[in-house]
Order: sequence, then C-alpha cells, then structure tokens
Amino acid sequence: CGIIGKTSLTTALFYSSPAGFTEGDGVLPDGLNAAVGETVMFNTTLSPTEKPFQSVNWVFNSTITIIIVMNSENIIGPEYVGRITFFPSTASLELRSLTLNDTGEYNVNIIQDGQILNDLSSVLVTSSSTDLVEFSGSVSLSCSASGSSLSFLWLNGSSEVTASDRVQLTDGGSNLTIINVTRFDQGPFRCRVSNPVSTGTSDPVNLSISYGPENINLILSPPQGYFAVGSDISLTCSVGSRPPAQFKWFLNGDPLSDTGSELRLMNVNMSNSGNYSCQASNNKTLSSQTSEPLAITVSPCNQKVAGSSPGLDSLGRCVLGQ
Repeated sequence: CGIIGKTSLTTALFYSSPAGFTEGDGVLPDGLNAAVGETVMFNTTLSPTEKPFQSVNWVFNSTITIIIVMNSENIIGPEYVGRITFFPSTASLELRSLTLNDTGEYNVNIIQDGQILNDLSSVLVTSSSTDLVEFSGSVSLSCSASGSSLSFLWLNGSSEVTASDRVQLTDGGSNLTIINVTRFDQGPFRCRVSNPVSTGTSDPVNLSISYGPENINLILSPPQGYFAVGSDISLTCSVGSRPPAQFKWFLNGDPLSDTGSELRLMNVNMSNSGNYSCQASNNKTLSSQTSEPLAITVSPCNQKVAGSSPGLDSLGRCVLGQ
C-alpha cells in the first residue's frame, strides 16, 4: 500500500504532523525541537522491514527533492548531499547542519512492495462556478488525475493556497473551497499533483468576480461653476466596477436621455443651469451608486455673475472673464 506523511519544520526547529491524512496518519512524530547547526531526525512510526520499500520520496516544500529511493537506488538532491542519512528499513531521515533555509514543510511518500506505481496523467480541475459576486458567493474547485499515491498542491498565480477562515482544503487536498469570494480570488488557479515518480500541473482556471459600483466621482471640465452662454461643458462619471457600470444622468433630479460615462453639453444656454448628478449601476451585482450633485450656472454675456466680467473672445464668442 502507499503511505503518506507530512510535517512542517521551523528554525529553531519545530515540526508537527497535521491532521487530515486517512492513510499513513501518524507516520511521523508529533513534535520535535532543534537549533540551527544541530541535527534533526525524522523518525517514521513504521516497523522495520527486511524487504526494502518499492519507493520512498522525501520532498521539501512540495518541490525540492531531498531523496528518492527506488529499486535500491538513491537519488539525493544537490542541497542535501553530505547532510542526510536515509534509513531504508523504516524510511526515516536524518538531516544535519541545520540552517534557517531548512524551515518549511516536509513530505514523505512511501510505496510498499507489491503496489503498482503509475505515472501521472490528465490532471484536470473542475469548478462549481466561474461567475460569482464579491462577498456573496462561494466556489469549489476539484482536482483529479490518473495515477497512484497522489498528493495535491493548489496555486493561485504563483502563490500556494493554504487553509484559512475562508479557504478549505478537503479530500486529501484535492478539493478547494473558497467562501465569500473577493476580487483577489480570480486566479488563475492551478492544481499540482505529484507522486514519487512524476509531477503534473493542470491548465489554469480563472474566476470572474463581479464587484461595485464603488467610489463614484463626478468631474467637471472646465473645472468652474459659472459658464457663459455658448460654452461647451463636459461632465465625466468615474467608478470602480466589474463588469463596467451602466450610467444614467440627472438634472435637478430629473433623468436625462444621455447614457455613458461622459455627458457633453454643447453651446449651452441658461436652461442648462442646475444640479447635475450621475448614477452607476452593475447588472451583475444588482447594485447602484449615485454621485453628489454638481451645480452649473449658465449666464448671458450681458450679465455679471460672481465678480466675473462678460466679454467676447477673438471668435466673437461670449466668455466670462475676471
């Protein structure tokens, strides 16, 4: 049969064998302390056997090979040459001359005689959903592969996914559940599966997380409150939203026919005076947000407003100057 052990090591070195392994649970001891420069012994709880194991694979941080033993042949990782002793009767491991770089997670995968060990193939991730709303949806990702004696590691981008209040890893790590997804849970997610003879990684899976609208802002150009008759005015509504928001415009609370993030008022007259506001809505989150009103006053060229003196520019257009 196949036996899987997992432990973590910190410097000054502490390690434990976490719960969650149904096969091989307890294969490593519960606790150990050591200091930098000393020696640590990873004693398995297996009874000594006269017949060698078919395969033993010790791995550091899921990717760095410490030692692979197959058919009585030892393959030692370059970082561990001269620093380890392997005990074939129990698959235990001694690690010497400890440094801070030895802090991390250690895994042992033991294949006993008589088990057929197959290479990995067809690593596949399926998702319960790929279209979710921030803070109101959960998703489950399931990883499967053909092969034997499999161990699983999840990646979000280049970062390893670990269990937390929102993240659950079940079924030996093959299932990943994220509760109350956020915009930072978009991925790409990959599943890396390994056994003593091979490693495979799934194609990426991306999630679409809808959010917003939020942080709405109404910008006036030119940035002034008073305009002469005949002026051109632009109002721009900016907002954070995924998917992009839809917009409505209001003058004194009454809806305008304009849509889009920009409202252009060309050759304005006095009827364009009033309080303008924009409203952004998201058809995925079913939320909306409305800006604070922005006051615009349009004055005739023969009227003085707020200390401004009317006049004509070089093209004969009415302007308000100081």
